[in-house]
Parts: sequence; structure tokens; C-alpha cells
Amino acid sequence: MPPLLGTTLLLVGSLAMATDPAYRAEVEKWRAERESRLRAEDGWLSLVGLFWLREGPNWAGSGPGNDIQLPRSAPKRVGAFLLQGNEVLFRAEPGATVFLEDRPVTAVKLQPDVPGPADILRVGDLSLLVIKRGRRYGIRVRDKNSEFRRNFRGCQWFPVDSAYRVQAKFVPYEPPRRVPILNILGDTEYHQSPGYVEFRVAGKQVRLEPVLDNGRLWFLFKDQTSGRETYGAGRFLYADLPQNGAVMLDFNKAYNPPCAFNPYTTCPLPPKQNHLPVPIRAGEKYDGRTS
Repeated sequence: MPPLLGTTLLLVGSLAMATDPAYRAEVEKWRAERESRLRAEDGWLSLVGLFWLREGPNWAGSGPGNDIQLPRSAPKRVGAFLLQGNEVLFRAEPGATVFLEDRPVTAVKLQPDVPGPADILRVGDLSLLVIKRGRRYGIRVRDKNSEFRRNFRGCQWFPVDSAYRVQAKFVPYEPPRRVPILNILGDTEYHQSPGYVEFRVAGKQVRLEPVLDNGRLWFLFKDQTSGRETYGAGRFLYADLPQNGAVMLDFNKAYNPPCAFNPYTTCPLPPKQNHLPVPIRAGEKYDGRTS
């Protein structure tokens, strides 16, 4: 095939992909589902509090003097979360109605979110669960009537562009590595990385190092749009496990971490090796607002 003809066919093919209505519809559907998860009763927008536990009893309620200050819809005193080493026990205040899932409880040992799944206490429209970050334990509070949830105006996105759907070469680690990931609280957590990917985007050859999360590759990354057009702390992207030494990366599905929407989160930060020297104008944008 003559070089000029080959180049022409490549350009025509790329244009066809960029305007392919089926691909655009698939991405738009994914984006709508992402926004629906944010808006859900148990989504990130429902968070209204995060309280770190000290050893001993930590009292919860809406009244003054509680360690865990709950919204006014809650009783003045709900009960106490008792931290004893690596265990958290809950004891309900007499007369307070507290459910673990669907059954009423007066005293119970609570499973935190790590390793999970977390036990969820319910008090009216509120839910409370134990989270573990580093060596710390905290109580995360959700409210179906959260102001963040009520005032959410929706996500903002770059136009769908198939140029940002790229096939990357997967280079495995033998054996897999433990990668330190810092979060916004200053805690370091270790995740397993099976390898890294190499690919070309925005005219440059780059690489990213994922970690494993629920059987998928999880990429935490920053790029030259971070803090300008996109969220300053970086964005997330998931991809399927490698097939025949390749990974498909679709940056049209890159999205903001929970801390872009709510201050009561504990987001991980992209490691230095995942700071890309190129702009990725695809996926979710950010204008500095939380609602």
C-alpha cells in the first residue's frame, strides 16, 4: 500500500472512531451511571461527618457535648462508640432506636471498612460506619438529606474523544510490588501493583503504574490539566486486567475522587510516578466547586 494512501486511511479511520455514535453513547451511559452513584442515598454526596475515635468511649448524638456531633434529626444522645485497641464496640443509649442493617441493636461489635465489609448502623435517615485509615479508626456519618446531595448540580465532562481511548502495553512485575499510596490525611497505605503500562498519548510516550482493586487495575494519576481544568489532586481511572500483554485505557471515563465533592472523605493521592507530563483533556472536569 502506498504510504500516502495508508496515512489517509488511518486518518479516516480515526475520524470515524471519534464520531462513532455507538461509542459516544456507551461513554455517555457510563457517565450517567457515575453521576447516579454520586447522587445515591449512600453515595459520596451523602457524607456529613467524619470523626476520629480516641481510646475509650466516644459519645454520639445531636446534643451539645457529644464527641460525634450528629445532625439535628438524631436524638440528643444516640450511644457510645468504644475503641479498645483494634476493636470498636457500640452501645446504644437507653431509649435510642438504632438498627444494624434491619435489626435493632443495643450493643454490638462493629466491623470496619478495612478489610470490610463495614457494618452499618442506622438512626432514622442517618447511617454510621467505622472506617480504618492507617492506625486510626473513625466514624463516617451519612445523611440522606445532606446539603451536598440536595445542592449537587451535576458533573462536568470533556467531550467524548476516542483519541483518548488508547491501547497500552502491559509490563508485569516479577513478583508484583507493594506500592505506597499517600492519602489526604497524611497516612500511607500499601497496595499491590502487578506491573505498569506504556502508551502514547497527546504526542508523548508515557507510563502509569496501577494497583489492584477488586480484580481490576486502578490508576491514580495527575496530568497537565490538574488544578486548571481538572481536579488538582488528580483523577481515577479503572481498566480491565491485561489481555495478551495489553490494557485498554479509556480516559473518557477518568473521574474525580470523592474529595472533589465532599470534605469528609479520605482520598488517596496519585504517586509521583503517575504524574503525567502531558494534558489529558478527557473525562471529568472540575471548576473548584463542591456542589
